[in-house]
Amino acid sequence: MTDEDKIYTGHHIEDKELIKNARKPEGELGHQILDRMNKSHELMARWGVSYFKVVPENKILDIGCGGGRNLERFSKQISDEGKVVGIDYSEVSIEKSIKHNQKAIDEGKVEVIQGSVSEMPFEDESFDIATAFETIYFWPDFINDLKEVYRVLKKGGFIFICNEAIYEEGKMDKYDDLVELLDMKIYSEDVLKASLENAGFVEFKAHIQKDEGWICLTARKD
Repeated sequence: MTDEDKIYTGHHIEDKELIKNARKPEGELGHQILDRMNKSHELMARWGVSYFKVVPENKILDIGCGGGRNLERFSKQISDEGKVVGIDYSEVSIEKSIKHNQKAIDEGKVEVIQGSVSEMPFEDESFDIATAFETIYFWPDFINDLKEVYRVLKKGGFIFICNEAIYEEGKMDKYDDLVELLDMKIYSEDVLKASLENAGFVEFKAHIQKDEGWICLTARKD
């Protein structure tokens, strides 16, 4: 692999063609990166979900469900009255999520749907919780997409966002190559708060893991 084939992600030197699939997994490399994400994001995900509680009867939407690991996590926390739905615009992600959760799908606890956060095929006020792990970087119209999440949440329901990267003034040079490659946006805590409030959410709460640079947050639909 030559230098032109490599990219610095802010943490590691990686294969550029593989990392391209972080935005929208496709083909064999898409399968590879999803398998890796299921493992590499696990510590962050466990840390993030420790800040909220799932009720067994909850209806949960995981936006950008990727390899399906979080669908599996939530399916183990709900009862037969609950439901976990994953949505992703990548065909490979849908395939991987279904394979990873086939038993729970057969039991009626999990459903996986291909679609976009910008126009989700759900009725108003369908879910108690909407989660987004490592995905808002790629949402095409952030405020309007948040409004779409707001629409499908029940009153009193909440959105949960968990990211490995947070914008910090003067510390973003390390992400330059990755941002250009993936056409992604890394948000600051202040921008996230303002955006969520713009979309109608209240009770914004953020937590930052300073050693790793992770951020997770919740905001509620009034």
